[in-house]
Amino acid sequence: MPGRPVDELLHRIEAYYDAAPRAAARVEEHGPLTLFVNERPGWHYYARPRLGSSEAISRTDVEAVRERQRTLGVPQAFEWVAEVTPSLRGAIEASGGLHVRELPLLVLDRTAFEAAAATASEARIVPAGTPDLALLRAVADVGFATPGTAVGGIGREALPAAAARQDPAGLSVLRDRLRSGATVMAAAGDGEGPLAVGSHQPVAGVTEVLGVATLPAARRRGLATAVTHALVADALRRGCDVVFLSADGDDVAAIYGHLGFRRVGTALLAEPAAAGGPPAG
Repeated sequence: MPGRPVDELLHRIEAYYDAAPRAAARVEEHGPLTLFVNERPGWHYYARPRLGSSEAISRTDVEAVRERQRTLGVPQAFEWVAEVTPSLRGAIEASGGLHVRELPLLVLDRTAFEAAAATASEARIVPAGTPDLALLRAVADVGFATPGTAVGGIGREALPAAAARQDPAGLSVLRDRLRSGATVMAAAGDGEGPLAVGSHQPVAGVTEVLGVATLPAARRRGLATAVTHALVADALRRGCDVVFLSADGDDVAAIYGHLGFRRVGTALLAEPAAAGGPPAG
């Protein structure tokens, strides 16, 4: 990151957002917007600005894509980089019914990462053949159900029910992605099992760290930091020269800052106001 123009980084991230879904999604072009439609169970994608388009996006463009999403029965979701496509936010807000979330967009400064102190906790890269995949997904679900970084009362006692709710077909897709290297997972915990998880998804030298979550009762122990450290180290071993994430607020961004991540922009996500779920990071 040192010496690299922010504009170049943002456009590398834009290209990643366009490329990452294409292996598992049908792509539909709708004027200045691209809609990715999942073709595998357990995964949902989004609409976003068409890569390379300089056309301003209007309310009519947004409403046409939302109608298509309703017809297909997929989430009405849009994701984009605020600084690259500033016209999309106004168009979405004019359309109505969608809530826009602002997430700090952070890129790894490798020099700062290598200078950072080693984490006290240890995390492991999850092998594709792990028998605990449903349990690991349950950790993420339970962690994201209570956003933020504060310690809470919910711990591993919530995991059996959350693991039982995991879709077998979705788990099969995830296992295939782990085998191919399209997704890399890391987990941290203790002798009784996992307490924190996360993943990254490398594409053409760029990767996004996402889904980092810790059980509320296990927070403030450095587990999420250990998971992120393991994911970043794996990404660098794989030759990724851009490692980025979007943090769920400034307090979370500050934690990632201790690992060498620096803010370069703002990721915007639009979804129905009642929708929840995990942020990108």
